Amino acid sequence: MTLTEKLLARASGKASVQAGDNIWVKADVLMTHDVCGPGTIGVFKREFGKTAKVWDKQRVVIIPDHYIFTADSMSNRNVDILRDFVREQGLPYFYDVIDDPNGSWKFDASKGNTKRQYGSQYAGVCHAALPAKGHTRPGEVLFGTDSHTCMAGAFNEFATGIGNTDAGFVMGTGKLLIKVPETMRFRLEGKLQPGVMAKDIILHVIGEIGFDGATYRAMQFDGPGIATLSMDDRMTIANMAIEAGGKNAIFEFDARTAEYVDARTRLNGTKSTYEPVEVDRDQKFVYETVIDLSKLEPTVACHPDPGQRKTAKQMNGMKLDRAYVGSCTGGKTSDFVEFARVLRGHKVSIDTFGVPATPEIVHDLQTTRWGNETIWQILENAGVRMTENAGCSACLGGPVDTFGRMNQGGLKCISATNRNFPGRMGSKESEVYLASPATVAASAITGRVTDPREYLTN
Repeated sequence: MTLTEKLLARASGKASVQAGDNIWVKADVLMTHDVCGPGTIGVFKREFGKTAKVWDKQRVVIIPDHYIFTADSMSNRNVDILRDFVREQGLPYFYDVIDDPNGSWKFDASKGNTKRQYGSQYAGVCHAALPAKGHTRPGEVLFGTDSHTCMAGAFNEFATGIGNTDAGFVMGTGKLLIKVPETMRFRLEGKLQPGVMAKDIILHVIGEIGFDGATYRAMQFDGPGIATLSMDDRMTIANMAIEAGGKNAIFEFDARTAEYVDARTRLNGTKSTYEPVEVDRDQKFVYETVIDLSKLEPTVACHPDPGQRKTAKQMNGMKLDRAYVGSCTGGKTSDFVEFARVLRGHKVSIDTFGVPATPEIVHDLQTTRWGNETIWQILENAGVRMTENAGCSACLGGPVDTFGRMNQGGLKCISATNRNFPGRMGSKESEVYLASPATVAASAITGRVTDPREYLTN
């Protein structure tokens, strides 16, 4: 069996399963956030009763993160709905924006959108917060009401996005009927060259198979090249499986996975036991390919979908209006370090925005020094508009007052985020070009799509 098949067989209590089987799977964790949480709660109460209790309060994680730092009253209200439900159910894993469990959330626009407006419990973007808080464990099943839940596949688990109706059912029963997906295998060999990042790997893959090339399939990443990738790198790759239509992504388990998970579960006091799934010799794949990491180049996914692949060099210096680094895909500490590596000693020539994924990353950037400056200072001195309000921000558009949102039509933005369909980051008449943080940095300097190796070699 493939990694996904082995994991789902265990979760369904079967000795083996194969692609196409319909099976009942037990959930280890259910995650929901402020956009889908109220709807999920509504379905749960409608179907199980107004006084019903969730199947296991230790396994429900609620993380507000999407439409948070906006004066939009309906968005603010969604967080209050989550808080009321958490208090009613006695749920321990709620990463609230405010510290008062009986309070009400309201974003204060008069304070601006760059200075911190959250309490001590807030965790930032759900997909980055889940592993940081110790909720991603090898061999487990994670369901989340967000398509990028597949990011947790970096930790050798089955993680996939589901809708509100399915989530309401899981909330009440702890299980879900799913079809076992076929598996596509991507064997990674070699090592990335300087200036090339994990984002370039997944953009290359999606360019090869198309933005629907993995529809309802598992994307398995294995091979010797995995050992050269950090957990941040693996998360970046797994995160964008959905951009190829994938049901889930999954990585091999290794010592690096164990080191990360053990540290995070210990730090947060979350469940520390887990049982990874190992690669079988006898595996059947619907598709197999080998990717030599050493031959990859800085890559860009062009408007209007993630499958429109070109190398940065092939873009011929296309003029840009905006640059953006952030989100679960491109807002991790390592992403900002590479962003700063290119920008250091330079100035951006176009509007450039930086949105860390979690408060912990904000702290990392504001305390880690590179010479006489912190990473945060290097970015601000280069002209990047940084916000301390970690979250999804303009990655998915949001209300018009969202930090970095493209409210004007005709703008071209190069972004380290994960999705570029029309209207994703604001106006439907704007265009989004996806790239690595390094490519975004070089392009922000020149105002045109630029290969970051031009700056690293100098």
